[in-house]
Amino acid sequence: MKTLVIVAHPNLESSRVNKRFAEEIEKYENVYVHRLYDVYPDETLDIQREQELLLAHDRIVFQFPFYWYSAPPLLKKWMDHVLAYGWAYGTGGDKLHGKQLIIATSTGGPSMAYTAGGYNQYTMSELLRPFQATSNLIGTKYITPFSVHGVRAYSDEEIKQSAERYAHYILNSK
Repeated sequence: MKTLVIVAHPNLESSRVNKRFAEEIEKYENVYVHRLYDVYPDETLDIQREQELLLAHDRIVFQFPFYWYSAPPLLKKWMDHVLAYGWAYGTGGDKLHGKQLIIATSTGGPSMAYTAGGYNQYTMSELLRPFQATSNLIGTKYITPFSVHGVRAYSDEEIKQSAERYAHYILNSK
């Protein structure tokens, strides 16, 4: 199975977790790590190139830090333009049908903050619901997201272990 990992982190070089996740997953065969902010520093997307990348892969991963209860702005822009009507959804929009979609996200806050009644009032599953709805719309199989919490406090060893868990999850989920 060919996997496309779309990494959307506005400052990946300063990220301890998302940078390490990307480095870990790209060690594997049949994985292409696509760093959006590196490829499009001016945020001008090549929609045809992006669609060709999607067509060439069976599994699509959106990897990003979770802030403001969503994805970074370039990934949102990417979704708005690349997942176009007539291509990804709507009349004739069946190009991604049958592919898999996984959301992989990290939070600075602890996992207990993402519970009913916790600091954020909602679970990660609830907060990621728009991505699941997008998956339904574009005909992909939504795989349970991979989330790590409290990453600001992670030691180097915890980051290493979570990166290994991340790669295993991305490559083996069904």
